[in-house]
Amino acid sequence: MEIHNQFSLKNYNTFGIEAKAKQFVAVHSVEELQSILQKYAHEKKFVLGGGSNMLLTKDIDALVIHIDLKGKKIIKETDDWVWVECQAGENWHEFVLWTLSKNFGGLENMSLIPGNVGTTPVQNIGAYGTEIKDTMVSCDAMTIDSQAMKTFSNADCHFGYRESVFKQEAKDHYIITSVVFQLTKRHHKINTAYGDIQSELSKQGIENPTIQDVSNAVIAIRQSKLPDPKELGNSGSFFKNPILLKTDFEKIHQQFPEMKYFDVSPTEVKVPAGWLIEQAGFKGKRFGDAGIHKNQALVLVNYGNATGQEILNVSKDIQETIYNTFGIRIEAEVNVI
Repeated sequence: MEIHNQFSLKNYNTFGIEAKAKQFVAVHSVEELQSILQKYAHEKKFVLGGGSNMLLTKDIDALVIHIDLKGKKIIKETDDWVWVECQAGENWHEFVLWTLSKNFGGLENMSLIPGNVGTTPVQNIGAYGTEIKDTMVSCDAMTIDSQAMKTFSNADCHFGYRESVFKQEAKDHYIITSVVFQLTKRHHKINTAYGDIQSELSKQGIENPTIQDVSNAVIAIRQSKLPDPKELGNSGSFFKNPILLKTDFEKIHQQFPEMKYFDVSPTEVKVPAGWLIEQAGFKGKRFGDAGIHKNQALVLVNYGNATGQEILNVSKDIQETIYNTFGIRIEAEVNVI
């Protein structure tokens, strides 16, 4: 392990923001992670995964520990189910493709989401009607202070919409090292009800889709709407879709009858934040090198040399305009550092 000083993080965040780490180290095993945490016990530390869900607005005055643990294996299986353990540093999309290559079902709707496996439980990532909580059995994590290992069950993670215990009371106390998923080997549950999946499958002439077909459809949809971070800096969806009480929403809906929504419970509805942003006139707008993507209003982009602060300012302008226009508050899904 090599410690680097004043290390550029430009290639370690998908927004492509230039920011420096006071110190930087990549760890490739649980033992290396334990050693670093012991050696730098009294130093400020910042844990970095795939860098896909954060906006850097300043240099990191700390030891940045890049989690680069690799490996995946089958730990148990029956005729119908398989339990797969994946190390935290594996690329999420590559892991999804690996499961599909073995005809393991459950993750196909979350194809092409940027980031690494270890950060997926933190956000309870999701797309097209599925979330991590639907297939995750447990995750192992190292306690930062004591370096003791702890296993969090699905229930222990207190999953919510883009929420988990790791964003709340366990924040800054643990580093996830591996995640276990329970996936189907047969009798796959095909989920095509959400978003544009059904229309994409119809366009391809597919009536009885396989899990691979669903993945291909999701990839096609995402590629048509979302920019590749390697070509245009971004962090995927910047905002959460707001969830409103039906009683509150009904008043807003009377004023804006064309507003789209989805029922999420008997008392709550979810409003697409992208629709709100587009209606407010932000889609495709550019402010210097910071802007909103032309094909998907949920995605803020770095056209080259935007600072994190410039992108944050655009996001605040959007939030303020949405509230003033619709009376709805939208929250950032991305972690602002």
